[in-house]
Amino acid sequence: MKKVITKTLIASAISTAMLAGAVQADVTLVSWGGGYSASQQKAYVDTYNSADVNMISYNGGLGEIRAQVESGNVQWDIVDVFPHEARVGCDEGLFEELPRDLFLPAADGTSMDDDIMVDVPNDCVVPQIFWSYVPFHLGSTYEGEQPSTIADFFDLEKFPGKRGIHTWGNALIEMALYADGVAIADVYDVMSTDEGMDRAFAKLDTIKDDVVFWSSGAKPLELVSSGEVAMSLAYNGRIGGAILSEGADFVVVWDGQVLEEEWLVMIKGTPNYAEALHFLIHASSAEQQAGQAHYINYGPMRASAIDILEAGEPWFHTGATIMEHMPNTPALMANTIVADPVWWADNGAEAADRFAAWMAK
Repeated sequence: MKKVITKTLIASAISTAMLAGAVQADVTLVSWGGGYSASQQKAYVDTYNSADVNMISYNGGLGEIRAQVESGNVQWDIVDVFPHEARVGCDEGLFEELPRDLFLPAADGTSMDDDIMVDVPNDCVVPQIFWSYVPFHLGSTYEGEQPSTIADFFDLEKFPGKRGIHTWGNALIEMALYADGVAIADVYDVMSTDEGMDRAFAKLDTIKDDVVFWSSGAKPLELVSSGEVAMSLAYNGRIGGAILSEGADFVVVWDGQVLEEEWLVMIKGTPNYAEALHFLIHASSAEQQAGQAHYINYGPMRASAIDILEAGEPWFHTGATIMEHMPNTPALMANTIVADPVWWADNGAEAADRFAAWMAK
């Protein structure tokens, strides 16, 4: 009964808000494309009945958002952003600050912000998913002992073969330090020193001659499947999707995974504020976040959504179990590096320049 009353009150509040704005306005949702956008389409857009939601893809960054806001010609309503962009964009006034009391609580009454598995950085964001960078290989690549740690990814003598890595420094720097013996709790402290960054790039140097770079999320699966590389880093959802939907013989090494946040934000000055807010309330509910995991193994940010998954196994749309492939489940979190968006917001430009120089040499 409490849940029904709460939903009724929220629906009434939103209906009142929508009377002041554009009722039944189309909403434009901007995301990353591929299987990730497809999961959002099925879980959020296809289950939303108040207005049409148009999905388009982008390549990330704040440039286009900043241009729209500064020109006063806002074409996008809701954008899926990386965590450091969520912080920088809110600080710059590029995103709307959202009324937190309108968002749906968990079944036990816990507020949305208190139900999120990390600290909420500001009032501009609503939760989306956790995803991670992880190493993986084919089950048939190595005989006998199998790679099981991030240190094994950097050990070309013990596990020979080329390595696939992405063309930006995020996660690679953290993984290199952890592989070099830095405790997870100390990784960002070490990264904050010149000596620590030197140490990370020295570790990266140990595989540089055997690296194949990728920038498209689908590429590492092609590299590993073809045998062009023996091991590669990739987005966990790409690997899990191939395993769960296609039966791929991929083996994930969860040790040293770097867990990243993903948030939805509303662009400042959107003419569709009321309808966009209504959609965000729908998409951030625990039930809808759990629903996204029917189609992709990125982890819901809301703790109560994880409870829904555990109670509903087998959860994936193929009838497979999902929890063993979900990066933020307790069983996989023991040796996880939780990315620090504040560090990357403060130091990302300098780190990116150094990584680009390292790639080029």
